[in-house]
Amino acid sequence: MSGDAGDLELRRFRPEDRPALEAIAAEPEVRRWWPDGRFVVESGWTVLVDGRVSGWLEHHEGEGPWFPSVAFDIFLTSSLHGGGYGRRALGQAVAHFAARGHHRFTVDPNAANERAIRSYESLGFRRVGVMRAYERNPAGGWDDALLMELVTLPEDRRA
Repeated sequence: MSGDAGDLELRRFRPEDRPALEAIAAEPEVRRWWPDGRFVVESGWTVLVDGRVSGWLEHHEGEGPWFPSVAFDIFLTSSLHGGGYGRRALGQAVAHFAARGHHRFTVDPNAANERAIRSYESLGFRRVGVMRAYERNPAGGWDDALLMELVTLPEDRRA
């Protein structure tokens, strides 16, 4: 799936993507926020920048008409951090699922990941609350996560 992002493309996982994605997930700055390095190939897209494997965007789509929502997780190679690529990839993913009828999107970054939080806020995600002791950290302790949501329904349809 590509769009207005130009040199950025989301595509279905291919087995040949695995070595590059595993190398990216092992980068210290990526591992800081994605500590286990795992990704679910059935639930995501490879992020390509200039045709090169540059990250992973995982999505978990709510099933059925009662819970039309999607949760996202993303990691990018550290050389692209701060360049707007994560925001662009996530924007493409939101547009893709909105076209499929979804109106509610969530992300749950580590509460200390200020760069990611600012990026999500720039897309319209709002802070919902802190989920305490949400995820293990590499030292064996627990970190908090920030639950953020983007609701695209007009105000008059939320009642």
